[in-house]
Amino acid sequence: MQRTNQSKPRRKRHGKAGPLVLTFLVAAIATALVTWVLIQMFTRKQEARVPFVRVAELNEISVDPEPWKLNWPHHFDGWKSTAGDKFYGGSSAMPQSKLETFPWLKRLYAGYAFSIDYREARGHAYMLYDQGVTERVTKKPQAGACLHCHGSTTVLYRKVGLEALGQDADDEALAADFNMEAVQKGFEEVSTKSYAEVLGMLKQMPDGTPDENEPVFPQAPVGGFEGEFAGQPVPEDHPDMGEAHPVTCIDCHNPETMAIRVTRPGFINGIRDLAEGDAPAPHLPSIEKWRNGDRKEPYDPNLHASRQEMRSFVCGQCHVEYYCANKMTLTFPWKNGLKMEDLEKTWEETTFPDGTEFIDYKHGETGATIYKVQHPEFELWSQGIHARSGVSCADCHMPYQRVGATKLSSHNVRSPLENVNASCQNCHHQSEKELASRVEGIQERNQALLERAGEAMTQMLDAILEAKAAGATDEDLQEIFDLQRKSMWRLDYISSENSRGFHASQEAARILAESIDYSRQAEVAALRLRAPEAPSTEDIEVEDVVGVTPDDGAPPAEDDGAAADEESAEGEREASESDEA
Repeated sequence: MQRTNQSKPRRKRHGKAGPLVLTFLVAAIATALVTWVLIQMFTRKQEARVPFVRVAELNEISVDPEPWKLNWPHHFDGWKSTAGDKFYGGSSAMPQSKLETFPWLKRLYAGYAFSIDYREARGHAYMLYDQGVTERVTKKPQAGACLHCHGSTTVLYRKVGLEALGQDADDEALAADFNMEAVQKGFEEVSTKSYAEVLGMLKQMPDGTPDENEPVFPQAPVGGFEGEFAGQPVPEDHPDMGEAHPVTCIDCHNPETMAIRVTRPGFINGIRDLAEGDAPAPHLPSIEKWRNGDRKEPYDPNLHASRQEMRSFVCGQCHVEYYCANKMTLTFPWKNGLKMEDLEKTWEETTFPDGTEFIDYKHGETGATIYKVQHPEFELWSQGIHARSGVSCADCHMPYQRVGATKLSSHNVRSPLENVNASCQNCHHQSEKELASRVEGIQERNQALLERAGEAMTQMLDAILEAKAAGATDEDLQEIFDLQRKSMWRLDYISSENSRGFHASQEAARILAESIDYSRQAEVAALRLRAPEAPSTEDIEVEDVVGVTPDDGAPPAEDDGAAADEESAEGEREASESDEA
């Protein structure tokens, strides 16, 4: 009995130890888990605080993007992805011809190089290659100003500008400072040179990798697939070595800080003209702020714009309307505002340096003077709801993504429809299918209206040609030519804009409606010139227009049912009067 009594307390002590051990183990595991979470949080914070490791030193001649990828590999991979899975060069890999898809474009551009070769757009990786092989360059004379956007030109502009200013222009001077004054001067010097000459100069510029001569993306064969510039064999002295790059990191980023910046003089001049005018710009608050300030210094996007505005300005350096032939310096027509008619008004007020009227080309069929629109994405976006809501180009085309703890913009610049989740659903909380359907619906309606405007334009041209065949002179047709220019400017404005109407759907529809209206006005006027004098219509009997209420004082006619009701009511009144009597 004693042994039994003595054994009971031992069992009691063992019973208490079990929960204590379990509690200890749970606490240890929880402590380890919390410690792991804290370590991970600290590590991620450190990663976010130091988003890159500076492996390569960069400067203002680091045009080649390969050194940049050592510091920012994810950004580089995204930029390179604009080529797709691989870079496709050669004539067999060229994109579909728009002239074959939409034959009316040939008549729209008759007399202009776009009637020879005009293809669907590809990613940024192809922007210099495709320009180098298009027959617009190989068959017709083109200006070096075309490279303002298709090539990485900042070093070229700076070197030419420094030389023109009588300053040192060696590699050390070029690497030290961006020097906007020199860039602006070089831009002006280069704008009126030929495409072949400027391309040759561009290839000879230092790009930061002197011991390497193999660009990330293949260069176009010199003179395109047939070895010609402007229909002539490539000159023997044209540089065959050296690299020319499409848009690269240095065109949008400061190599020291990686800060976003505007480098293209055309944009800087254009946005300054916009700021100095009085056209509303509610989607660009820094311009309104500058206008209300002391204006002691010109508006400069690199000084005055917000970071969110810069996320559109870097795109607006190139995705815009501009003049880029060789009769004057490349110009953004923004002094009167960013609406379609504001740009048109600017061209109407412009004369070339020799005093002649501004035109882009004379129409090959009618001889009318025409304004050629480039690709006014920035301007049309400026009229849309996204711009008014503070949404930048990069928000949709370069949406943020997570890489570890780092948040960065995707540099695979592409259509938001290819990444609806990241591009659209941050703001729009509908399904991907629903959002894609909305976009496609807008674009389908825009395309249908575009086709109708193209048909109206071709019928207008037919009528003008018939009027000329009937003996109408250019003097007789002058007012009709003005209508033709207005019609074609509006049609070209939307057909050349690459969002297919989405950037501002109501504005795009308005512009196409005006194009149709001007085409029909010109067609009717031309038909009147073509046809014999119309006979008099005075002897034709016509019925006078009768309004809802006749003007002869007679009561309106009533139907049989109403008449019967009235007779019944009259009978009831007579019976009632008889009873009273």
